Order: sequence, then structure tokens, then C-alpha cells
Amino acid sequence: MSRYSAFAIAKEAFREHTGWRRTWGNPEPKRRYDAIIIGAGGHGLATAYYLGKNHGIRNVAILEKGWLGGGNTGRNTTIIRSNYLQDPSAAIYEKSRSLYEDLSQDLNYNIMFSPRGVIMLAQTEHEVRGYKRTAHANALQGVATEFIGPERVKELCPIMEIRGPRYPVLGGLWQPRGGTARHDAVAWGYARKCSEMGMDVIQKCEVTGVRSKDGKVAGVSTTRGEIDCDKLGIVVAGHSGVVAEMAGFRLPIESVALQALVSEPIKPCMDVVVMANTVHGYMSQSDKGEMVIGGGADGFNNYTQRGSFHHIEETVRALVETFPIISRLKMLRQWGGIVDMTGDRSPILSKTPLENCFINCGWGTGGFKAIPGSGWGFAELMATGASPLTAEFGLDRFREGRFVDESVAAGVAH
Repeated sequence: MSRYSAFAIAKEAFREHTGWRRTWGNPEPKRRYDAIIIGAGGHGLATAYYLGKNHGIRNVAILEKGWLGGGNTGRNTTIIRSNYLQDPSAAIYEKSRSLYEDLSQDLNYNIMFSPRGVIMLAQTEHEVRGYKRTAHANALQGVATEFIGPERVKELCPIMEIRGPRYPVLGGLWQPRGGTARHDAVAWGYARKCSEMGMDVIQKCEVTGVRSKDGKVAGVSTTRGEIDCDKLGIVVAGHSGVVAEMAGFRLPIESVALQALVSEPIKPCMDVVVMANTVHGYMSQSDKGEMVIGGGADGFNNYTQRGSFHHIEETVRALVETFPIISRLKMLRQWGGIVDMTGDRSPILSKTPLENCFINCGWGTGGFKAIPGSGWGFAELMATGASPLTAEFGLDRFREGRFVDESVAAGVAH
């Protein structure tokens, strides 16, 4: 596959761009693969990529019932941070954040990573204590964060009203190397590299069953035929419980919708990401000038991918007090994504009761920021049977009471 570069662009310009090849292939499924990944979102594609890059496993199929990156990967607010409280969480999210910094060079695909910094606002005394505790924990974990006062918050984000009557800004947890990236470019970059390594990215191929023999995975049944495999990775976000039941086990997760919206584009006015967890809202400005706004997850289980008026109203109403500027903006579009929530708000990266079948799910609303680290650790788990990044996120922790409680650090469950 040709390498993207300034020279390649200039070369193609002279021949009217007729020499570009397909970014990834559109193959028919083979009868058998060494490994199958169900789900061609960011996590699934990253897993396949690191299986090939780090472990030499390249006879791999990534199966997607819809289109590549059409699930939560294309339905999020692109925030990247690693300032989590618990050591296992900080480790995998910081691994992910560090991989994001060089991912464009690694994939030879511009993912538009922008380390603009993330502020998590403290608007109550309880949050002040909680974020100071997290800052101390991050210092021990090697994650660069600091607790800053309201004046510094205002300096970083001048459009913010820090003296709101109900929820004044008392400070914030500041991570300078956090930021955003282009969500679909992350999926496309990984897909391109997987295809380059000879892997099959197969779209419009829904898995309808998981086949086993003597307690060991044997393959999958799909709308495009039977496919055998030695190892199976389930990476389907909000539909994890559905596919897990096909494999004969249940998961301790709930699927709910998370909604977001963007405003009409305006001139640049905000060059950081701000999360206001007390009022359940977060906001950043996209490269196109839109204000990207999100809030908490729905309070009831559902599989909808559409937004609802009452939830958008609640989120915007909460943010207007802290960001008065948005009160006059028009909404451009809204959407919803299906997220899978565990009881401790931490993911599941684990072996399953079915031998050689592995599960990656439970990221809740924080999945995008974890894509490279999740793929790295889950690929290692699938290839070798263990990974230091995933050791604390096994299914057995729910039976044994070893919770990785991130309900505070996750804030708005983000």
C-alpha cells in the first residue's frame, strides 16, 4: 500500500489523483482464520492491528454487521484523558493517551490528535476534595495532572462564567496533555493498516451465532456463511450482552443511550475541553467551529441511537449557567450511542467461560479515549493469555468483589 506523504500528494496531483488505491479491501470471508474479531469499531480494529504488529497474528478477520466505525466510534465526543483514580484505570488510559500522541505517525494516517488539555471543573466542595485526591493519585501513577484554582480556569477558558449563582467554579483538575482526536479517522487509520497486513475487514456481515466444541470456541455463524477460528474476540460495545448469550454466558452490564449534540459553527472561542460533572455536561469546540456538547447517560435501559428533546434540554440548561455564550446558539444536529455500563464503571477485558473466547466491553461512555490502550492490552490477552493492562479487569472480579470503582473519576459516566 502506498505511503501517504507530501510527495505522494504532489505526485498524484500531476496525474489527476488516479493512482490512489482503496484504503482497505472488501474481501469475501475465508473458511477459517486464526482469530476473529466481532466488531469493526475502534476497539476491534485496534485489537486486530496490535495482534498483527505486536504478536505476528495476521490471519485475522474483523466482522462488522453494519459499516466500519458506524457504532459508538462514530457517535462520541472525542475526548481523550487519563486522569482516573484507580491504578489499573490510570495505567490503561495513560497507555492509550500516550499511544494517541504518535498514532498518526504509527498508522501513517492523520487522526487529527489535538492535545489541547482537559479541565474537570470542581463546582462543589466535595468535588474539590475528590479532584485533589485524584491529583495526588495521578502523581503517584506518573500521570501529569494538577489541581488549579478558579482564576487559572478562567485564564484557560475565558468564555466561562466562574461566579455562577448556583454552581460557582471552585477550581478544576487540569490535564494539559489530554485533548481530542478525529473519531472516524482513528477507525479508518486502523482499518487501513489491518488491510495492509493482509487482514480481512468484512462489513455487512452480522454474527448470528457462536459455535463451540468440547467447551472451546470453534467459529461463528454469520449472514455470509460459517467461519471457523481458533480464537474469538467479542468487541461490540452496547451489544455485548447479546453476543455473549450466543456464546453461552451472561455479562454484568446494562445497555443505555448516551446523547450528544453540536451547535452551529462559530468563530474559535474555546481551545480546551471542559467537563462540568456537577451539572452533567461537557463541551469542546471542533475544528469546524461547532460546540460539541454531551451529558450523562439515559436513566433507563435502551438501544436507541437517536437523541431525545428532554435530555438535550437538561444538558444545555445546565451548561448555560457556566457558559452563557451558548444560550444564543442554534443546535445543528444531535445523536445517541449505545453504551454498556458495569456496576463499578470500569471495563471488562477478560477470558470467558468458553475457552479461547475473549470479551472486551463495559467501557461505558469512556470508550473512545481508551481505543489504543484497549487494543494493545486485549491483543496481548488474546495472543498470550494474560496482559498486565487487563489483569484487574477480568469477569471474575464481580464474583470476588474486587471492583475497580471509577464512579467518581468517570464523572458524568464519561
